Amino acid sequence: MGELYATENWPQILLVTGVLGGGAAWLTGRAIAETWRPYWHVIIYVALLGAAVRFIHFALFEGELLSLLSYAADTLYFTLLGSLAFRVTRTSQMVRQYPWAYERASLLSWRSRGNAAENSP
Repeated sequence: MGELYATENWPQILLVTGVLGGGAAWLTGRAIAETWRPYWHVIIYVALLGAAVRFIHFALFEGELLSLLSYAADTLYFTLLGSLAFRVTRTSQMVRQYPWAYERASLLSWRSRGNAAENSP
């Protein structure tokens, strides 16, 4: 119970955690941002997603269901992907919905748009 992914092999981990779970985490973060919900919803949903992925490992590949270390690793990965998707989507929303007020500073951030009159001496 103390080893990370003790009973699963790498193709199973890449398929279930990497592709299926990672894709679900990305879509979760994007959906939460698109519906203007607060960021902390991402944390709750990816924690549930981590439990679901642990169950898939258990049900399909006879992995260990109650592996705290594997659950923590999966959930951390899902949190990173969900947070990234949330931030990218929220930045696009702010720039698209309020073009007079904000401009894109980078992929993950926006800044206030300054007027030419304010910037001149």
